[in-house]
Amino acid sequence: MNPNSCCKGAAFLRISVGALMLFGHGLPKLQNFSAIAGQFPDPLGVGSATSLGLTVFAEFFCSLLIILGIGTRLAALPLMITMGVAFFVIHAADPFSTKELALFYLLAFSAIFISGTGQYPVAKNVLPKTNNKTLNCLFERDFD
Repeated sequence: MNPNSCCKGAAFLRISVGALMLFGHGLPKLQNFSAIAGQFPDPLGVGSATSLGLTVFAEFFCSLLIILGIGTRLAALPLMITMGVAFFVIHAADPFSTKELALFYLLAFSAIFISGTGQYPVAKNVLPKTNNKTLNCLFERDFD
């Protein structure tokens, strides 16, 4: 097997799952923010509009960063949290078929977090290199 195939696979996963989340979930919530804000679930107790704002941040803006390959691991964290809350809290009592999509996204963004950007980032090394190994890993500057 070609050693670059893993990097291409990571890039394919990053771009395809990011696009599905961005266009299927994030963009509709962003476009209909005012109509949804009053009735959006508030599992954290911060208010419906704030919960929706956090969800839009993850589903739209973090998905866009993932598609572009900018801070991929860092951008995957809010999406993992959002999908974890959707699966374990919002849809906790629902049948598995209802909450299956949230679990799929949770697993996919976890895989993206583990694998990182892969090939074809729009901009390489955008985030700074630090003396902290954990931050360098999140910023994907751990191999420089």
